[in-house]
Amino acid sequence: MKKVLANKKAIALFVIPALALYTWIVILPVIWSFYYSFFSGSPGLKWKFNGLGNYVKLFQDRNFLKALTVNLKYIGFTMLGQVGGGLLMALMFRFWLKKFKNAVRTIVFFPTVLPTVAVGQLFQKIYEIQPNYGLLNSVLSSIGLQKLVQPWLGQASTALPALILMDIWTGIGFHSVILYGALLDIPDDIVEAARIDGASGWQLFRHVLAPLLRPMIVSSAVFSFSGTVKMFESSLALTNGGPGTATRSLSMYMYSVSFTYNKVGYGSVIAIFIFLLCILGSFVINRFDTRENYY
Repeated sequence: MKKVLANKKAIALFVIPALALYTWIVILPVIWSFYYSFFSGSPGLKWKFNGLGNYVKLFQDRNFLKALTVNLKYIGFTMLGQVGGGLLMALMFRFWLKKFKNAVRTIVFFPTVLPTVAVGQLFQKIYEIQPNYGLLNSVLSSIGLQKLVQPWLGQASTALPALILMDIWTGIGFHSVILYGALLDIPDDIVEAARIDGASGWQLFRHVLAPLLRPMIVSSAVFSFSGTVKMFESSLALTNGGPGTATRSLSMYMYSVSFTYNKVGYGSVIAIFIFLLCILGSFVINRFDTRENYY
């Protein structure tokens, strides 16, 4: 193995095909979008050089700022629900559901593999109010909370929370499995030693488990962030960005600008912004992954 790794030709044989594919799929589209961002209109249709005009326009565009606000709210609450909920589920698998952990873990993970369109249709029925009450409104009505019955997807104040709950339900299983695997790697001797020293459940988690789980929690947060920053499919399936623009994300706005209004240049600027937001967010999250915090 050492001879193979020391051979530059062998290294090139493994690296170059993957690097070429990555360059073709990721790097070139980013460069192409950056080039397009200096033009206005659409190729072949009012296509002219615009310099930094699109970049100046970006933060003066109320629709963009509204989509950015929706995206940031969605990222914050969905990440907290997916990673935090996944951590709680992982702790339950490890310490309280040992007997049925495999069955429960399978059930919890199942929503992760469901098609987004199917999940959207399912939750539309759960939130439904017309022509018949969906599951949520039926439960509220049956327990005497008729005042809380409302069109959850038909009003701006509840549409985004409804979408966030759906995506937390969809993603929590993925993060619970990741964090459960990290918990299994922690030796039982460490846990038992902490208990012998008189550590309570909270102290055990705070001073023993959390520091050891930190690298995987950070990785899980990066996975969640990279998924939520691209918010598109779930919003399209559940609310189609509505009502109004209450659940319209940056990706949906970019798509609308580029392909509905044929402003590919301006749409490219939004795409570049999403790309930079993803890089910046991942960098900030990874700043918490520092070795001195493990020991």
